[in-house]
Amino acid sequence: MVPDIGDAERIEVVGWNVQPGQSVSENDELCELVTDKAAFPLECPHTGQIVEITQPRGSTVKVGDQLAILEVEEA
Repeated sequence: MVPDIGDAERIEVVGWNVQPGQSVSENDELCELVTDKAAFPLECPHTGQIVEITQPRGSTVKVGDQLAILEVEEA
């Protein structure tokens, strides 16, 4: 999900560092988001596998939008 990043009205997905089917670890950088004021990486909240990217590169998103589907690895 797109995190709350202040008063940004426009948030763009400018690139993905992962692909569907890829295993990821907690804190891996999944994608880069850009607002009119800053660019920042979005980190993975859990260890698991990327099932689907729901917002491709170039998408404009808002806080709370789903960016990808992550199948969480059970502990």
